[in-house]
Amino acid sequence: MTNENTTLAIDAIAGHIAIMRGQRVIVDADLAALYGVPTKRLNEQVRRNAERFPEDFMFQLAQEEWDALRSQIATLKTGRGQHRKYLPFAFTEHGAIMAATVLNSPRAVEVSIYVVRAFVQLRELLTGHKELAKRLDQLETRMERKLITQDQAIAGILDAIRQLMAPPPTPKKRPIGFITPQDKA
Repeated sequence: MTNENTTLAIDAIAGHIAIMRGQRVIVDADLAALYGVPTKRLNEQVRRNAERFPEDFMFQLAQEEWDALRSQIATLKTGRGQHRKYLPFAFTEHGAIMAATVLNSPRAVEVSIYVVRAFVQLRELLTGHKELAKRLDQLETRMERKLITQDQAIAGILDAIRQLMAPPPTPKKRPIGFITPQDKA
Protein backbone atom coordinates (compact mmCIF):
# COMPACT_ATOMS: atom_id res chain seq x y z
CA MET A 1 0.00 0.00 0.00
CA THR A 2 1.34 3.45 -0.83
CA ASN A 3 1.96 6.03 1.83
CA GLU A 4 -1.03 8.09 0.63
CA ASN A 5 -3.35 5.08 0.75
CA THR A 6 -2.05 4.23 4.23
CA THR A 7 -2.83 7.75 5.41
CA LEU A 8 -6.32 7.56 3.89
CA ALA A 9 -6.95 4.20 5.57
CA ILE A 10 -5.79 5.51 8.95
CA ASP A 11 -7.93 8.64 8.58
CA ALA A 12 -10.96 6.52 7.67
CA ILE A 13 -10.45 4.35 10.75
CA ALA A 14 -9.87 7.40 12.94
CA GLY A 15 -13.29 8.65 11.85
CA HIS A 16 -14.88 5.64 13.53
CA ILE A 17 -13.11 6.21 16.85
CA ALA A 18 -15.20 7.97 19.50
CA ILE A 19 -14.57 8.95 23.10
CA MET A 20 -16.74 7.12 25.62
CA ARG A 21 -16.18 6.99 29.38
CA GLY A 22 -12.99 8.97 28.92
CA GLN A 23 -11.45 6.43 26.54
CA ARG A 24 -11.01 6.31 22.78
CA VAL A 25 -13.10 3.39 21.53
CA ILE A 26 -14.47 1.88 18.35
CA VAL A 27 -17.93 0.27 18.25
CA ASP A 28 -18.20 -3.44 17.45
CA ALA A 29 -20.08 -2.93 14.16
CA ASP A 30 -17.39 -0.57 12.85
CA LEU A 31 -14.60 -2.88 14.00
CA ALA A 32 -16.28 -5.90 12.40
CA ALA A 33 -16.67 -3.99 9.13
CA LEU A 34 -12.96 -3.09 9.20
CA TYR A 35 -11.99 -6.70 9.86
CA GLY A 36 -14.34 -7.93 7.14
CA VAL A 37 -16.57 -10.09 9.31
CA PRO A 38 -20.21 -9.76 10.39
CA THR A 39 -20.77 -8.06 13.75
CA LYS A 40 -22.45 -11.23 14.99
CA ARG A 41 -19.29 -13.26 14.30
CA LEU A 42 -17.06 -10.71 16.05
CA ASN A 43 -19.26 -10.66 19.15
CA GLU A 44 -19.49 -14.46 19.08
CA GLN A 45 -15.68 -14.77 19.14
CA VAL A 46 -15.46 -12.17 21.89
CA ARG A 47 -17.94 -14.11 24.05
CA ARG A 48 -16.05 -17.36 23.44
CA ASN A 49 -12.81 -15.69 24.54
CA ALA A 50 -14.22 -13.50 27.34
CA GLU A 51 -11.10 -13.98 29.49
CA ARG A 52 -9.08 -12.05 26.86
CA PHE A 53 -11.32 -8.97 27.12
CA PRO A 54 -11.16 -7.34 30.56
CA GLU A 55 -13.05 -4.08 31.28
CA ASP A 56 -10.18 -1.90 30.05
CA PHE A 57 -10.22 -3.69 26.65
CA MET A 58 -13.96 -3.74 26.00
CA PHE A 59 -17.25 -2.74 27.60
CA GLN A 60 -20.90 -2.74 26.65
CA LEU A 61 -22.41 0.69 26.08
CA ALA A 62 -25.28 1.92 28.24
CA GLN A 63 -28.52 2.86 26.47
CA GLU A 64 -27.87 6.61 26.95
CA GLU A 65 -24.36 6.29 25.50
CA TRP A 66 -25.65 4.35 22.52
CA ASP A 67 -28.42 6.89 21.89
CA ALA A 68 -25.92 9.75 22.04
CA LEU A 69 -23.53 7.95 19.69
CA ARG A 70 -26.30 7.07 17.22
CA SER A 71 -27.43 10.69 17.09
CA GLN A 72 -23.85 11.78 16.33
CA ILE A 73 -23.12 9.30 13.56
CA ALA A 74 -26.62 8.62 12.19
CA THR A 75 -26.41 4.82 12.26
CA LEU A 76 -30.07 4.09 11.59
CA LYS A 77 -30.71 1.94 8.54
CA THR A 78 -34.03 1.43 6.83
CA GLY A 79 -35.62 -1.95 6.40
CA ARG A 80 -36.74 -4.88 8.46
CA GLY A 81 -34.15 -6.42 10.76
CA GLN A 82 -31.72 -3.53 10.38
CA HIS A 83 -31.82 -2.41 14.01
CA ARG A 84 -29.80 -3.92 16.84
CA LYS A 85 -31.45 -6.04 19.49
CA TYR A 86 -28.57 -5.68 21.95
CA LEU A 87 -26.43 -2.77 23.03
CA PRO A 88 -23.10 -2.69 21.20
CA PHE A 89 -19.68 -3.31 22.62
CA ALA A 90 -17.01 -0.63 22.56
CA PHE A 91 -13.40 -1.73 22.07
CA THR A 92 -10.42 0.26 23.28
CA GLU A 93 -7.14 0.20 21.38
CA HIS A 94 -6.02 -2.96 23.20
CA GLY A 95 -9.42 -4.57 22.74
CA ALA A 96 -9.36 -3.91 18.99
CA ILE A 97 -5.99 -5.68 18.74
CA MET A 98 -7.22 -8.57 20.86
CA ALA A 99 -10.28 -8.87 18.60
CA ALA A 100 -7.97 -9.28 15.62
CA THR A 101 -6.19 -12.13 17.37
CA VAL A 102 -9.38 -14.01 18.23
CA LEU A 103 -10.75 -13.59 14.69
CA ASN A 104 -7.49 -14.99 13.33
CA SER A 105 -8.09 -14.01 9.73
CA PRO A 106 -5.43 -12.50 7.44
CA ARG A 107 -7.55 -9.37 6.87
CA ALA A 108 -8.02 -8.88 10.62
CA VAL A 109 -4.27 -9.06 11.20
CA GLU A 110 -3.59 -6.64 8.32
CA VAL A 111 -6.24 -4.13 9.37
CA SER A 112 -5.24 -4.30 13.05
CA ILE A 113 -2.01 -2.52 12.13
CA TYR A 114 -4.01 0.37 10.70
CA VAL A 115 -6.30 0.40 13.72
CA VAL A 116 -3.29 0.74 16.03
CA ARG A 117 -1.88 3.54 13.88
CA ALA A 118 -5.22 5.36 13.97
CA PHE A 119 -5.36 5.17 17.77
CA VAL A 120 -1.74 6.36 18.00
CA GLN A 121 -2.44 9.23 15.59
CA LEU A 122 -5.38 10.36 17.74
CA ARG A 123 -3.27 10.09 20.89
CA GLU A 124 -0.56 12.27 19.33
CA LEU A 125 -3.18 14.75 18.16
CA LEU A 126 -4.63 14.93 21.66
CA THR A 127 -1.16 15.42 23.15
CA GLY A 128 -0.59 18.29 20.73
CA HIS A 129 -3.86 19.87 21.82
CA LYS A 130 -2.87 19.56 25.48
CA GLU A 131 0.44 21.29 24.76
CA LEU A 132 -1.38 24.03 22.87
CA ALA A 133 -3.86 24.47 25.75
CA LYS A 134 -0.97 24.72 28.21
CA ARG A 135 0.75 27.39 26.12
CA LEU A 136 -2.53 29.27 25.75
CA ASP A 137 -2.97 29.27 29.54
CA GLN A 138 0.56 30.63 29.97
CA LEU A 139 -0.13 33.36 27.42
CA GLU A 140 -3.38 34.26 29.15
CA THR A 141 -1.61 34.52 32.51
CA ARG A 142 1.05 36.80 31.02
CA MET A 143 -1.59 38.98 29.39
CA GLU A 144 -3.51 39.28 32.66
CA ARG A 145 -0.34 40.43 34.43
CA LYS A 146 0.33 42.97 31.70
CA LEU A 147 -3.26 44.20 31.82
CA ILE A 148 -3.06 44.68 35.58
CA THR A 149 0.08 46.82 35.28
CA GLN A 150 -1.45 48.74 32.35
CA ASP A 151 -4.64 49.31 34.36
CA GLN A 152 -2.58 50.72 37.20
CA ALA A 153 -0.67 52.99 34.80
CA ILE A 154 -3.91 54.22 33.20
CA ALA A 155 -5.40 54.90 36.64
CA GLY A 156 -2.30 56.95 37.51
CA ILE A 157 -2.61 58.93 34.26
CA LEU A 158 -6.30 59.63 34.91
CA ASP A 159 -5.50 60.86 38.43
CA ALA A 160 -2.85 63.20 37.02
CA ILE A 161 -5.31 64.52 34.40
CA ARG A 162 -7.96 65.12 37.11
CA GLN A 163 -5.42 67.05 39.16
CA LEU A 164 -4.55 69.16 36.12
CA MET A 165 -8.22 69.78 35.34
CA ALA A 166 -9.07 70.85 38.89
CA PRO A 167 -8.93 74.61 39.28
CA PRO A 168 -5.87 75.72 41.16
CA PRO A 169 -6.53 76.63 44.75
CA THR A 170 -7.10 80.33 45.07
CA PRO A 171 -4.36 81.91 47.09
CA LYS A 172 -5.42 83.63 50.28
CA LYS A 173 -5.75 87.31 49.52
CA ARG A 174 -3.69 89.62 51.57
CA PRO A 175 -5.66 92.33 53.17
CA ILE A 176 -4.95 95.76 52.03
CA GLY A 177 -3.48 98.09 54.58
CA PHE A 178 -1.44 97.80 57.74
CA ILE A 179 -1.96 94.70 59.93
CA THR A 180 -0.69 94.53 63.43
CA PRO A 181 0.44 91.31 65.06
CA GLN A 182 -2.66 91.38 67.25
CA ASP A 183 -4.88 91.48 64.17
CA LYS A 184 -3.21 88.32 62.85
CA ALA A 185 -4.18 86.37 65.91
